[in-house]
Amino acid sequence: MTPNPRDEIKQAKPFTSLHAEAELNIIRTSAELTDSLERLLAPFGLSGTQYNALRILRGAEPTGLCRNELRDRMLTRMPDVTRLLDRMEAAGLVRRARDAEDRRLVTARITEQGCCLLDKLHDVMEREHYRRLGHLSDEQLRMLSGLLTLVRHPG
Repeated sequence: MTPNPRDEIKQAKPFTSLHAEAELNIIRTSAELTDSLERLLAPFGLSGTQYNALRILRGAEPTGLCRNELRDRMLTRMPDVTRLLDRMEAAGLVRRARDAEDRRLVTARITEQGCCLLDKLHDVMEREHYRRLGHLSDEQLRMLSGLLTLVRHPG
């Protein structure tokens, strides 16, 4: 008797493994946190990407960063940092200057206006972090951070 192909399908391993479930949970959580952040920043005229760039540039003071250094430090892959910096410069949040010796090198720095905006957002962001993660203990937060680091950097 020839086996029914449907019986073989029913006996196949389930599509979703524990590994897949964990990865899907990470992706879903990331999307939810990102969407929440975007909604929180919108009234301030910022996107999450712009907020991230401002934080990076403030941390790079007083020297600033070239476009590629900023790109490499961003949380998400950013193929067009030049356009991002164009919009942020037009808004008065960053300034760029060409190096006197190597005109190809353009350094971006956060402006006083950009620093003031980050200062204004500090408490707003702290409340949001607490709203999202405040139910976790310090030990759980350390464990979560450690596990996520292991996911990004296995072995």
